[in-house]
Amino acid sequence: MQHIIDRFISYVTIDTESDPNSNTTPSTAKQWDLANKLAKELKAIGMHDVTIDDNAYIMATLPSNVDYDVPTIGFISHFDTSPDFSGANVKPQIHKNYHGGDILLNKEENIVLSPDYFEDLRLYIGQTLITTDGTTLLGADDKAGICEIVSAMEYLINNPEIKHGNIRVGFTPDEEIGRGAHKFDVEKFGAAWAYTMDGSQIGELEYENFNAASAVVTIKGKIVHPGYAKGKMINSMYIAQEFINSLPRLETPEHTEGYEGFFHLHFITGDVEETTLQYIIRDHDKRHFEARKEVMQKLTNELNSQYGREVIKTEIKDQYYNMKEKVEPIMHIVDIAEEAMKQLGIEPLIKAIRGGTDGSQLSYMGLPCPNIFAGGHNFHGRYEYVPVESMVKAVEVICKIVELVATRKSI
Repeated sequence: MQHIIDRFISYVTIDTESDPNSNTTPSTAKQWDLANKLAKELKAIGMHDVTIDDNAYIMATLPSNVDYDVPTIGFISHFDTSPDFSGANVKPQIHKNYHGGDILLNKEENIVLSPDYFEDLRLYIGQTLITTDGTTLLGADDKAGICEIVSAMEYLINNPEIKHGNIRVGFTPDEEIGRGAHKFDVEKFGAAWAYTMDGSQIGELEYENFNAASAVVTIKGKIVHPGYAKGKMINSMYIAQEFINSLPRLETPEHTEGYEGFFHLHFITGDVEETTLQYIIRDHDKRHFEARKEVMQKLTNELNSQYGREVIKTEIKDQYYNMKEKVEPIMHIVDIAEEAMKQLGIEPLIKAIRGGTDGSQLSYMGLPCPNIFAGGHNFHGRYEYVPVESMVKAVEVICKIVELVATRKSI
């Protein structure tokens, strides 16, 4: 456990926040700090074929130790952190033998992590939790996944009696801004399938995710001196308000769960002359996903017709799709992960991701890629935490998966 704690803290104290407004890969130069560290660490523990390309994508191989054909499989995580909350100057706090009550993260600012609000905390009474100090996110998304993959490879290298085929590992930048798989070389990676270690609660196993799109709604108004504005001024902010209120109010993230999709207004800026709305559109069902995009376009057309000119322009771009379509034909890759968890006494929690991973895009690029828990909770904010015992179990799951694949010669 201490080895995993030390490794994890060495990762999260390096700022790797990504930037959606940047056109470079990685989107921030500081991501190179951890990328270069990881490449050196993989070599140090004995991995083969360690590479880091011009875009900071890292790949490495643990060669097979059996004398028969076994499918090459992979494990993937991302090293950037979300721009939703600061990832600079992370100060991890370690809480041993969690007592089940409130955790004071920051005395000066009275920031408290409470099970009264975050009920999942009670699952980890008696365990060791790593939290923030309340002023930053932690970065368990997805540095916990990286820590688990590196630790599993190190364990397999040090315990060659565990049989396995070729194992490929890959670490990516910019997943948090939707670009983690954009420049991933699937052919170079050379795996039959892979697993992203990017889930949350222990036991999570996911092969379904949202279909996703972004929408930018631009509303044009007309500024006129307010004293002489009658019949002349067009206030873009009022039209924006009409647009917002015309979408289904209860089909938003705070009112939906499970397989329910949503429209999410996550950014707004404006004045009389012009207002911009930025939405994300999400739905697991492809037909419902397409219908949501049509709703936004129809509303745009209706308001333009109402005002007698083009006052609104809506640009919608697909981001990624539900990996279920690519994974279901080869469900044995999910079955293996499920069996690995059961053999380790972990209850598999098979459910749909209310989001996406690199795996959703990679699955459509020819690398089927279900998602496995990394153990963290409350990602992208000051209340993020990870139980160390969950990270240890994730390491064990990786090792058990490669062992099961090596014993199933008929795959």
